[in-house]
Amino acid sequence: MSTAPQPPAPEHLDVLIVGAGISGIGAARYLKTELPSKRFAILEAREASGGTWDLFRYPGIRSDSDLHTFGYEFKPWRDEQSIADAPRILSYLRETATENGLDPHIRYHHKVHAVSWSTGEGRWTVDVERTDTGERITLTAGWVFCAGGYYRYDEGFTPSFPGRDRFTGPIVHPQDWPEDLDYAGKRVVVIGSGATAVTLVPAMAGTAAHVTMLQRTPTYILPVPRKDLIGNALKKYLGPERGYALTRRKNIAQQRFVWSWCQRHPKAARRLIRWINVRQLPEGFAVDEHFNPPYDPWDQRLCAVPDGDLFRAIRDGDASVVTDRIAGFTEKGVLLESGRELEADVVVTATGLNVQAFGGVQVTVDGREVRLADTLAYKGMMLSGVPNLAYAIGYTNSSWTLKIGLLCEHFCRLLAHMDRHAYDICRPEPADPDMPTRPFLDFGAGYIRRAVDSLPRQGDRMPWLTSMDYRDDVKLLRGSGVSDPELHFSRAAAPAEVTA
Repeated sequence: MSTAPQPPAPEHLDVLIVGAGISGIGAARYLKTELPSKRFAILEAREASGGTWDLFRYPGIRSDSDLHTFGYEFKPWRDEQSIADAPRILSYLRETATENGLDPHIRYHHKVHAVSWSTGEGRWTVDVERTDTGERITLTAGWVFCAGGYYRYDEGFTPSFPGRDRFTGPIVHPQDWPEDLDYAGKRVVVIGSGATAVTLVPAMAGTAAHVTMLQRTPTYILPVPRKDLIGNALKKYLGPERGYALTRRKNIAQQRFVWSWCQRHPKAARRLIRWINVRQLPEGFAVDEHFNPPYDPWDQRLCAVPDGDLFRAIRDGDASVVTDRIAGFTEKGVLLESGRELEADVVVTATGLNVQAFGGVQVTVDGREVRLADTLAYKGMMLSGVPNLAYAIGYTNSSWTLKIGLLCEHFCRLLAHMDRHAYDICRPEPADPDMPTRPFLDFGAGYIRRAVDSLPRQGDRMPWLTSMDYRDDVKLLRGSGVSDPELHFSRAAAPAEVTA
């Protein structure tokens, strides 16, 4: 009597990293360096690494943080540009992956749809789609590390505009920028006032006939040097490693000072930013109409413009700003509530992102689907009641990667602690289930407000606070141990739970 062959067991990994962007590459490098015996893979849904810096192709795309802090602590940023364009950042990320032997660990066209945890087995079962073939495969993993960022990669956010179909020209979202878009000598209206809009306007102004930034609400905008002269001098005279380390420390302190000062003295900060704007703009420009937000500085992220390029485009007459609301589209352009019509050949909707936590992956624990809004964030890197799952979310008030590095360090120490004690499972649980909570991110940006009800929450004390302060996180994630009364460890085969 013949027996049917048993299907092979799914491949098992110690750590499965989701996403090959700046966070995923960083996490993989820390794993390989700190825990070289761990088996890991990076699953990337797209066909290339780099995340944001490979996905977005709109004109002028660049960082809005300096690369001495946005770059990795372990890899000096050697380029003379401190506020760098996307191709330079992408080259830096891919160079990091190659130098650290990470390329063989990246599996492209692998989209994670769902992860299911079994406490009895002490592992995750991962449902993966091969996006190039449509094949569905299954993996298992001891840990899942979500490094896919916080927004949907397949579509950006565009409000519903009345009469949109009437417009005869192209309407483009920066997240889906067509390579063949021709705007040379044409009138362009860019809808929006955030980081993407203030990047696009000066980048397009030199080619287009005229670019108008149409905003509903002004944003705080500050000119910053594209090149860090002090940082470049330090690297020149002290060498790239020491110079980079000192520049990084300088810029961390500078970022923290600016943010803290704006929080303590919002009226003075408002006056200073206005004074800088007046000096950058043409005489008689309506600064209070177009550059005076109704909120305080850093209630939303400040927009940086390298070498004041946006202001220069306005001074040169290549760009302008209109503050109004959209009534609808016409055949020739955009009709405003004031009755004015902005004629355009091309409209760009730089209206933001669609937030999507953990890449939209469905999370199930012992047969129960996890609703993120019912969980609390532990140390800004794990979720209450969800074992062996970590995630990477950076700062909103400083360079994203500053926090990612600290989280990755702490994650590796946590895994090493579990190895020493032969633990298989790690699960955070608040001692007080009735602890007061508040939104995961205390941030006023529209893309956060639209999604806040679908995100985890944070508590009113450590370790359940989502810190946005690098100095506090250095103490919490680097200076303190991983053991915590509210972090519970156990072995998969043993029913009894241990707290360490």
